[in-house]
Amino acid sequence: MKKEKVVLGMSGGMDSSAAAVLLVEQGYAVEGVTLKVWHEAEQPDRRWQERSCCKVGLARYVANRLGISHHVIDVREAFREGVVRDFVQGYLSGQTPNPCVRCNERIKFGLLFQTAMDMGADWLATGHYARIGLDSGGRHSLLQAVDRDKDQSYFLHRLRPEILPRVMFPLGSTRKADIGPWIESLELPPDELKESQEICFVTQGDYRDFLAAEVPESARPGSFVTPGGRVLGEHRGVAFYTVGQRRGLGLASPEHGERLYVLGIDPETDRVTVGPEEGLYCGGMTVTEMNYLRPEPEWRAGSVEARIRYRSRKIPVAVNSAGTGKLKVAFQDPQRSVSPGQSAVFYEGETVLGGGMIDSVSPVVEPH
Repeated sequence: MKKEKVVLGMSGGMDSSAAAVLLVEQGYAVEGVTLKVWHEAEQPDRRWQERSCCKVGLARYVANRLGISHHVIDVREAFREGVVRDFVQGYLSGQTPNPCVRCNERIKFGLLFQTAMDMGADWLATGHYARIGLDSGGRHSLLQAVDRDKDQSYFLHRLRPEILPRVMFPLGSTRKADIGPWIESLELPPDELKESQEICFVTQGDYRDFLAAEVPESARPGSFVTPGGRVLGEHRGVAFYTVGQRRGLGLASPEHGERLYVLGIDPETDRVTVGPEEGLYCGGMTVTEMNYLRPEPEWRAGSVEARIRYRSRKIPVAVNSAGTGKLKVAFQDPQRSVSPGQSAVFYEGETVLGGGMIDSVSPVVEPH
C-alpha cells in the first residue's frame, strides 16, 4: 500500500524537528522543505550559519538523521515583498504589525502550500501547535492546540478555509513538554535548542534598529503631545513607538508622579500622544481585512470571544458587520492597549471563527 506523502515545513527548530520524527514514526512518506526567507548572518565561527527562524543547516541535519529527502527553496524576494515590506509600512503608518501572521498567510501557507501540492503531496505539515478538526456538518475547522500555553492558532487565523483539508499539525494534540524524547533522539547541538526569535529577520538589536537601518527616513522627529494638544517634547519618529509603551520616552511627567504612556500615534502630523494609564483603555474596535473560517452569519451571539494579542486571554465580545471584510466589535469589559495593526482573532470555544487586523479603537462608553 502506497504511503501518504507529507511535505513538512522544516525551520530547523525544535518543533518542526519533533514533527518530522513523529511523522516518520507514523509511517508517512515525508519530504522536508526549508524556506530560505532571509540572508544569513556572516559569522564564520558559528557552526550553523542561518540565524533566522529557518536554520537551513539544522533542518538538513535532521532530515539526514531521519533518512528523508530535504529541499531548500529561496523565497527571499517574496518574503521581503510580502512580509518585511508590510512590517516596515505598518510601523511607518503608526501601527504595530505582526509579521508572523503575514508570513503564515503569504509564505508558509501560501507559497509553501502550493509547492507541496506541486510536489504531489497529500498533506502539508508544519510544527505549529494547532489542530484541524471536523465540525458537526463535516467541515474542516481550525482548532486550538491541546497545549493551551503553546497554542498558535492566533497566528494561523488567515489560512484559507479551502486548504484546511490538506493541512496537518502533528504536534497539535501533544504538549510541548512531551517532545523531549523525540528531540533527544536527533542528538541536536545543545546550544541550538532554543526557541525561535520573535521576529526572524531582526537578528541584531530590536525592531527600531532594523527600521533605522532599513528605512533611514523613519527617523523623522515630531512632537510628544498630551490628549489636549500640549507639546511635551520631541520624539525621534512615529515608527519607533507603540501604543502602551512607557519606557524610553525620555519625558518628564506634566503632573507630579504621573507615569506617561503612548496613547496614540498620528503619522500624518508626526505626533505621538501620551498620557496617564487610564487613557489606554477602550470599549471596542474596528477590525478590517477579515478572513472568515466560518461565515459571520453563523457566529452565535453570546458565544463569540476574541483574542487581541497572542498571549492575552480570550474575552467576550459582540460583533456586527460594518461592510465587506470589516467588523465593529464591542468589548464586554474595557480593554487596555489595543494596538492598530495587530490581529484580532475570534473563537467559539476552541474553534477559530476567523480574524482580521485591528484598524481603530473606540472609547469606553460610560453607563448612564
